This record gives sequence, structure tokens and C-alpha cells, in this order.
Amino acid sequence: MFINTKPTVWPGRPYPLGATWDGEGVNFSIFSEHAHKVELCLFDASGRRELYRIPLPEQTDQVWHGYLPEARPGLLYGYRVHGPYEPANGLRFNPNKLLLDPYAKQIHGTLKWSDAHFGYRIGGKQEDLSFDRRDSAAGMPKSMVIDPAFTWGSDRAPRIPWHESVIYEAHVKGFTMRHSEVPTALRGTYAGLATAPVIDYLKRLGVTAVELMPVHYFIDDRLLVDRGLRNYWGYNTIGFFAPEPRYSATNSIHEFKTMVKTLHSAGIEVILDVVYNHTAEGNQLGPTLSFRGIDNPSYYRLVPDNQRYYMDYTGTGNSLNMRHPRVLQLIMDSLRYWVLEMHVDGFRFDLAATLARELHEVDRLGAFLDIIHQDPVLSQAKLIAEPWDLGEGGYQVGKFPVGWAEWNDRYRDALRSYWKGDGGLIGELAYRVTGSSDLYERSGRRPYASVNFVTAHDGFTLRDLVSYNEKHNEANGEDNRDGTNSNRSWNCGVEGPTDDPAINALRLQQSRNFVATLLLSQGVPMLLAGDEIGHTQLGNNNAYCQDNEISWLNWESTDQDRELLAFVQRMITLRKRHPVFHRRNFFQGRPIKGAGVKDILWLTPSGLEMTDDEWKQSHAQTLGVLLSGEALDERGDRGEAIKDNNFLLLLNANHEAKPFTLPTIAQDAHWRALVDTTWNDHTRRSMHDSGQPYPLQGRSLALLIEHRRGDRRG
Repeated sequence: MFINTKPTVWPGRPYPLGATWDGEGVNFSIFSEHAHKVELCLFDASGRRELYRIPLPEQTDQVWHGYLPEARPGLLYGYRVHGPYEPANGLRFNPNKLLLDPYAKQIHGTLKWSDAHFGYRIGGKQEDLSFDRRDSAAGMPKSMVIDPAFTWGSDRAPRIPWHESVIYEAHVKGFTMRHSEVPTALRGTYAGLATAPVIDYLKRLGVTAVELMPVHYFIDDRLLVDRGLRNYWGYNTIGFFAPEPRYSATNSIHEFKTMVKTLHSAGIEVILDVVYNHTAEGNQLGPTLSFRGIDNPSYYRLVPDNQRYYMDYTGTGNSLNMRHPRVLQLIMDSLRYWVLEMHVDGFRFDLAATLARELHEVDRLGAFLDIIHQDPVLSQAKLIAEPWDLGEGGYQVGKFPVGWAEWNDRYRDALRSYWKGDGGLIGELAYRVTGSSDLYERSGRRPYASVNFVTAHDGFTLRDLVSYNEKHNEANGEDNRDGTNSNRSWNCGVEGPTDDPAINALRLQQSRNFVATLLLSQGVPMLLAGDEIGHTQLGNNNAYCQDNEISWLNWESTDQDRELLAFVQRMITLRKRHPVFHRRNFFQGRPIKGAGVKDILWLTPSGLEMTDDEWKQSHAQTLGVLLSGEALDERGDRGEAIKDNNFLLLLNANHEAKPFTLPTIAQDAHWRALVDTTWNDHTRRSMHDSGQPYPLQGRSLALLIEHRRGDRRG
């Protein structure tokens, strides 16, 4: 294609943006408000030899475009954009730098770092940002024209209701790299996630959605590459439409689509962790790879009185300019593409507060949130905000609008501190385990606005949370300075691995405490992949650059690992079976009409209702909560009344046993213990009379179900 003959170019059309194959040729379209000329650069199949530079012949509404009637899918291309180089005025045009198409649907190759990737001359005074004339094409990945055709067949989105969702955060590569039942060639890939052993495992575990860490095309930071490391997590995006090729076994976007289709067939949704708040081009000293060279002041937030510098709300050096309509269009087009063309079910937005910044402040009525709210496609997807960024006023937990769920770090912190043994937290804990009504109810949201988690990719794993008091990030090459020092963890008496059976038993019990609390709380539970099988990162709480066995899941499980896995499976099943644990409405704390009992009742170890003074006790570490299934007061999809059993949840973070008097609801009622985190045999049950003490052990959780004579429920 185009080897011996110069390609014909027609005017083409400004829309759609990107490279679009129509069955006869390819239309190329790219936005640049301030450019003087845009050249389309064509490459051979290897991507190493530049064949032609073709000036795009037309400009319509600041969009440059042209049509190549002889072009076909598989063609590799890039852009060179001409215009003024005036860093002080925010203009960074440099046609010596090959640029990726912001709308590229597939990207071929990886970045090979050199000084040529920088628009300014490295080696002199960097702050001078003097123009650099070296050509970057040899080390640049190339955009690729695709044929989007794919046989979706009968694929349908599972559309799991929010209140019935159980999310599983996973890394595409790390999940299967050490999985012996996944074929070697498929480990660490989209195809690996679609294999039968993985699908069967996810189904048996009981999760309803996998939340994949970033799969948009990203690059490895130069500083990491120089240290022999890689950007494992992937929060360094440069291509918002292209699947990351390092996770592909076939070098085809069909592989990603097949993965989604296979997960859907198993009834499992696919949620993508997306990074639209910044790009991989960094600060004023970063490389010129795409947006910076196409139209720097349009794509990025610049410091108003000195536009060589970037507004940095993300800690990465730059922030995308959400005030520009073409940037908003880019993000919305990307989101719709992943829903409509790739069939994903939702998104978790990294540092989402940045996306809502109109001027400097976070604006709940910002254009980004408004556009999503009215969009007929995106408003129906699952939308999860990481509701903070690093800028002033960036902490926005509880402040996103209706239609959004949020990562609730107040839930994480409350549970960690409580089970660590900190006193005076029962009031905070009560709000968190009942759906955080103090954060979400006033704005008209429901308990499922709260995505509850104890662990996530960022921080300790569950095993490390109960095994380390301090972070151990030496492998990152930053002298253990990176990562948070506030882990709210407890090592149970010894730092790191130990052969002490008593300590290991306590760590397993603490792990069960966290899992049981998470899965019995109102809201949407999110599990970190590997926690259920005891995955450890050896105390590393910031493993973003560890593309190795520190991060990859180890599937060679011990007896303790298998015991924890069985416990997690059982708790998920219990949660799903009983609607009282995944209510659609907040508790009211008062008698429900027709039921004659309160929907929730907080109890002291004496079995009496909590008083205001008892909530304020700084030493309190024991709490009971009666959840009334009789007073559920909810309706099913067909209007049928939903009822459930009555449950009693007992929590004791103190190291000493606290006998807990069981309440009397009905004269013929008994209590049957379903869960006790001190039990080793979790198939056991025990019956207890109302009014009698339950032997609640130190650092334990127990769940009891009310049982009446002749009652076959539960």
C-alpha cells in the first residue's frame, strides 16, 4: 500500500474525528485550533520507515481533514503539526515530533525513550525550552487504522442493579500471569481473562462485575525505565480509544471485545478504570507525544499569567482542560466508544474531582457532569467517581450528583481503624456500615452511591493490612519515601511473615472480620483481586511500578488461603440471598407502618437500645445491630413486597471477650449463629435463646438469624 506511488488525497470530511474506514478508503480528521498546517505521515508495516507526508487539504471549524481512497485497515500513521513555538504563550508546535492521533482506535508499538521526544533541547538550560529539531518518529509508536467489524451475536449487557452489585477490582496482566490453568501464551492478556478457568473462578466467587485497572494505551515513565521498572498500574494514558497492546495476545482489538462478550455470557459486567484527568505528557519539561504538539493551550489547563507552566490538580504535571468544548468532546466520544463499540458496562473515573473543575474550584454543576447526566448512553452506564484530586478543595466525597456512585474512603478508614482496635469509632462505624446516609441521603442518592472497600490497588492488600505496621516500598527505588504512611494497619504482633501459629490464626481471623463487615454493609462492596486468596505484596503499599511477582497473583494457595476463599464465597452468597444486606433505601430508625418494629436497632452488650451518651463513649469497641427483614418496606420489579429474616450483627474490636445479651423480638424466637469469625469450621451452626448471652469473642464478628418455631426461612 503506497509503497511505489504517492497516495491520492481528497478533501474528506471533518467528522467523525480520527481515522475512519468506510469500506472504500479512510477519512482522516484531527482538531487543532492554533495550527498553521497539519501533515499526515504514513509508515510501512513495521512502523520504522516513513513513506509519505501528506498535508491535510481542508480545514473546517478548526478541524483538519482529508480522505485517502486507497488506504486500508492496518495502515500505520501519525501527524506532524506546524505552528508557532512560543512556550511563554502556551504554544508548543514542533513538526519534528511525530504525534499520536488522539482518536486512534489502535496503537502499534511502544515508546522507545530518547531526548528526541522532547520539544525543547535537552542538555542546556531546560527552563529556556529552546526549540529542538531532532526527529522523534523512529522511537514513537504509531496510530493504526482499524476495521471495527465484530460479530457480537446475542451479546447483551447484564445490567446488574446497583444494589445487587459486587465489584472485583483486578489487573488484566497480574490476574493471570501466574495462573497454571491458563495457557502460557494467554497469561497476562485479555484472552487470558476470557479462558474457562478464570470465568469459572469468578462465577464461583460470586462477583457481578470486574473493574479493570487502566486498559487505555499508556506509556512507561522515563524515570521508571531508567531504573529498570515499568508503569504497572497504567495511570499514564496517552490514547483514550486504544486498548493497551501489552495485554493483547493477538494484537487485535477483537481480543478485547471477545473478553467482554465472554464475561457478559457469564453474567459478569465489565467496568473500566479510566484516566481522563491528565495525560502521559507531564509538566512543562515533559515529552511531546500527542496533545502538547497538536494544540497545547486547547488541551491543557495552563497557568494564566505564565503559560509555559501547567495547572496541576493531579500530581502528574498536567490537567486536561475541561473548559474547552473539544476536550469535552474527546472524553465523551471516548466514553461512548467504549460503551457502544466495545460494550463495556461502566467506568471508574480516576481523580474525578479534576473533571468537574470549571474555573479553579470543583463545580458540581460543571459541564462534564451535566453532559453525562443528559447523555442517553452514558447516563445508563455505571459511573463511579474517585471523588477527590490533589488540588485545593479537591476532596469531594459525598458531593457528586445523582446517578454517580463514589469510592468511599471514609468507609475504608473507619473499618481499618475500628478493627485495628481504636476506640470511640462506633458512631462513625454505624454510619459507614449502613450506607453512609450522612454523605448521600440529603442529595437524593441511595445507599448504593457508596462503593465500600477496605483495600484497593493503591495501598496494602488485605494480607498485608493484617501483617504490617509500616510500608516496605524499597523495591520501588525511592528509599521507601513513596506511598502513604497512614495505613491504619496492625501486624498482630510481628512485622511481616511469621511461623507463629497463633499470630497467623489471628491474622486470618482479622481478615474474616474485614471481609464479613464489608459484605454485610449497605452499599456496593468492592473486593481487591487476590485478597480472597491471601495475596501479599510483602508490605509494598505503592506497587505501581512492580510488574513482577510482587504484584502478580500467586495461585498456589495454602490451607489458610483456601479457607479464606471459602469464607469469602460464603459471605457473598449470604449477601445475595438476603435483601436486608443490600437495601435500596436507607434505614429510617423508626417503626415501619404495618411491621410494628424498627427497621434497625442499635444495641449495647446488655441487649438494650443504645442511648445518646453511649454513642459518645471514647472507649466503646463493641456494637450490636438488629436488622429487621420484616420491616424492609421495599418492592420488587413487579410491585411485590420484599421481606426477609431478622438478623443480628455483633462486632467486637476489643481484645477481650464481650458476652452479648440476645434481644427478644417474639416469645417463640431463638437465634441461630450463621457466622462467627472465630470459627475454623464455617459449616457449623449454633442455637441460642433470646435473653441469653452470646459468647462474643475478642476481635470477632458474629451474625445471627432469628428463628421462630415452624419458621423455614433462612
